[in-house]
Amino acid sequence: MTALAVLAVAFGLFQSGPSGGLPYYTADSIANSAAGVSGLYAPNTFVTIYGQNLAYTTRALQSGDISAGTLPTVLPGTGLRVLLNGISADIYYVSPTQVNFLVPTSLIAGPVNLQLVVDGAAGPAIPIVLGTSAPSLFQLDALTVLGVHLDNSLITATAPARPGEIVVLYATGVGPTSPAAIPDQIPDAAATVTPLSSFSLLMNGTAVDPHQVLYVGVTPGFAGLFQINWQIPSDAPANPEIRIGYSGTVSPAGRILPIQ
Repeated sequence: MTALAVLAVAFGLFQSGPSGGLPYYTADSIANSAAGVSGLYAPNTFVTIYGQNLAYTTRALQSGDISAGTLPTVLPGTGLRVLLNGISADIYYVSPTQVNFLVPTSLIAGPVNLQLVVDGAAGPAIPIVLGTSAPSLFQLDALTVLGVHLDNSLITATAPARPGEIVVLYATGVGPTSPAAIPDQIPDAAATVTPLSSFSLLMNGTAVDPHQVLYVGVTPGFAGLFQINWQIPSDAPANPEIRIGYSGTVSPAGRILPIQ
């Protein structure tokens, strides 16, 4: 699986609402795109809005929408913006029932108002709270962390990772980086989470040896996408729970990585 394929992953629960012309969504129908849970948001984090009347068409970000490494805040032909405290987010996917976007990196931790506007028709302003980080591992399904072998093939129950192997896990919202993310810009080089000492990778609830975490930072060429390059311990148990954390904020429990 390529990093681009990871960006197509979005999880959450659609919540129905009244029909009509105005965009409809609620606080409970907004979710961290990787973890599929509400309330886990931060700058440089993928978020999904589920609802009704969100857009008049279905369209995903295409390479031609990107100019000189700058991401669009409106996909051509959609007329749709997502505003956080009036700042336009980068849009990755729109449809009448789902919109995926990247929380602007210019924002800081604290309360913000989120509002979707399509061709001048505004949905409700929903208060959400941004953290400094929102560490969230992308998932193959509700229980399985998305990871790849070094040949970019998926780690699955039928193609598990092995103790001692170096694998790559993909995430969003892991934390601030050095150098810092530039608003609306696709990173063209590695940028490590900082301070690295604030990051932890937990296996069955216990932090792994930080020396076995070879890289934690952005995936060059993909804004908002983080990767963790990890050498699995030689004594790793089968199918352990995997969580990541930054300064006390930890990704949701109950997700495993197939290891045999």
